[in-house]
Amino acid sequence: MTSASSARRRARWPWVVLVIVLVLAALGVAAEFIARSVVPSTVRSLVIDNLDLPADQQLDVQVPGMMLPQLIAGTLDEVRLASDEVTVGGISGSARVTATDVPVSGGALGAAKGTVSIDQDEFSSLLDSAQLPVSRIALAAPNATVEGEVDLFGRQIPVGITVTPGAEDGDLLLTPVSLSLNGMDVNLDAVSGMIGSAGDTITQPQRVCIADRLPVGITLTGLRIEGTSAVADISADGRITVDQKLLENGTCPRS
Repeated sequence: MTSASSARRRARWPWVVLVIVLVLAALGVAAEFIARSVVPSTVRSLVIDNLDLPADQQLDVQVPGMMLPQLIAGTLDEVRLASDEVTVGGISGSARVTATDVPVSGGALGAAKGTVSIDQDEFSSLLDSAQLPVSRIALAAPNATVEGEVDLFGRQIPVGITVTPGAEDGDLLLTPVSLSLNGMDVNLDAVSGMIGSAGDTITQPQRVCIADRLPVGITLTGLRIEGTSAVADISADGRITVDQKLLENGTCPRS
């Protein structure tokens, strides 16, 4: 009798183990599901609050990989943020940002990089402090063409300047590649000697400070024209999540 009971218990034991494993697996799946529901919405709320965005701001949040191990470790390996239309520091456009080593309990990020895509009007507003005659601007990859007028020999002459945008030390960099005066193409190298200091202004590479349009903790690292949009590469100081001063707009030197 004892031998038979022992045999039955031994027979049931693998099934008991299997049931326990399945229950634990189900609990793990449920916990992962809950984490995937709660964490992105929490991250979204924190970003909206910290950047002072509208409560109904469209902002998609993704956390790749298994969530539970990351939560247990206390750090999210990667968080991806995306919005088709957002305004940060006075610049509006669509944004894609990836943050790494994001502490669950709060603290500085490991790093954050991304892109912001802006239209022609928004790009034009970045040139407000540029020493260029801007009355109209058109973007066509890989360049931007600025049109306006320059004072030449006491007359206002129509000018068109085609530049390749870029970035240098956080500033917007405009490098002229072609020029037209009064509808005629002219040689860039010859213009400076023809019209003096005005020629230097429109034919030499020009840096445009945009620090006053961005939070201190965000730096422009690159800029290119894609189609009819300007795509800016940005990087963020990891301390932007803990230092309120890094969320304030920067300043530009007075000319």
